[in-house]
Amino acid sequence: MSIDKPVTIIGGHGKIALRAAKILSEAGDEVFSVIRNPDQADDIRAAGAIPVVADVEALDVEGLREVVRGSGSVVWSAGAGGGNPDRTYAVDRDAAIRSMDASVAEGVERYVMVSYDGAGPEHGVPEDNSFFPYAEAKAAADSHLRDSDLGWTILGPGALTDEPGGETIGVGPGKREDRATSRDAVAAVIAAVLRRPDTVHRTIEFSDGEMPIGEALTRE
Repeated sequence: MSIDKPVTIIGGHGKIALRAAKILSEAGDEVFSVIRNPDQADDIRAAGAIPVVADVEALDVEGLREVVRGSGSVVWSAGAGGGNPDRTYAVDRDAAIRSMDASVAEGVERYVMVSYDGAGPEHGVPEDNSFFPYAEAKAAADSHLRDSDLGWTILGPGALTDEPGGETIGVGPGKREDRATSRDAVAAVIAAVLRRPDTVHRTIEFSDGEMPIGEALTRE
């Protein structure tokens, strides 16, 4: 089953994004992957997507409207990568929020946010922890998305790994104790929720596990 309108992945050169683009494009979907560095365009094409060069950190809402124009779905898989709190807030909070506002203005139907398991105002990360700016940024971005008019889904994977996966996940009591979650699985879940209207307005926290993704997504 292909998706009727193009999918735009923001943060297109990330490990999850490249995997998701490949899954979607192989299913016959049109995928635009947004990258800041034009040198990454060949990797985007190799994944079956169309590269779009744009610096989402620098663009205002009007600029981001051009980036998402014509899309039926937007996937936010971008991140500052840690290390610089100011840039973390600029990308993971502010640019993400502008992309949501741009998506609303352009009539985008679906918006999938790649967040993390445990994100939210009660994240519990102490202020002196280097993870604190990211936790705060994600809490603000996720909250803005939930309050928007978009058909949103927030994904909360656990600790990311490059182990093979993608067929099964764990949700609820089926999550791994260490919360290890393969990037393959996250990409597969992105592709799956875009085809599942029943995942709209849901936050789905998961790890690697034993349950087929299709079945797991039916669980609240």
